[in-house]
Amino acid sequence: MKILSLSIWNKEAEKGVELMSIHDVSQFGYFQRGSVSEFLKFTSQFMADRTAPGERKSVKEKEYICHTLVKSDRIGGVLICDEEYPQRVAYSFILKSLDDFVKKHPKSTWGGTPFPEVPEIKQQFDLFQDPRQADSITQIQGDLDETKVILYNTIEQVLERGEKLDDIVAKSENLSLTSKQFYKTAKSTNSCCTIL
Repeated sequence: MKILSLSIWNKEAEKGVELMSIHDVSQFGYFQRGSVSEFLKFTSQFMADRTAPGERKSVKEKEYICHTLVKSDRIGGVLICDEEYPQRVAYSFILKSLDDFVKKHPKSTWGGTPFPEVPEIKQQFDLFQDPRQADSITQIQGDLDETKVILYNTIEQVLERGEKLDDIVAKSENLSLTSKQFYKTAKSTNSCCTIL
């Protein structure tokens, strides 16, 4: 999962004006980086211009996705990342970046030239490269996915040892005679419907 670009746009006019951008093209060859940066800027401008205030759009192109969000106060953000990057985290990062930018540069200071990188946004850009570190919900989901895999592995290991659920139920001291009978009845009732 990788974020390639984040840009912030002033959408007060029909054509968006770039206020700030950050690119990470380190994964590309040295001689390709200039062209990739130009393409990222072109795509960001294109999406910023075609997103109305109060809208958000996600557009996929090959293995990349461009997430665009323009707030009702006409400031917008465009984030370009690979298709594996979680959409919810992408939009959270755009919103956080827009808020941080406005705190640092109020609307009254916006002119025609882009601002230099805002250090807080650059730090967030680096942090959000790994959505599990940056976003607690993604981190919890990752932990739950790990737990699920461990659980599945444990069940498979029990079956590999040759133990059968029928034998375990029969030997159990925690199940009453009625519960054991219910298990046998349920198993025989459901066995007629088994498809091989």
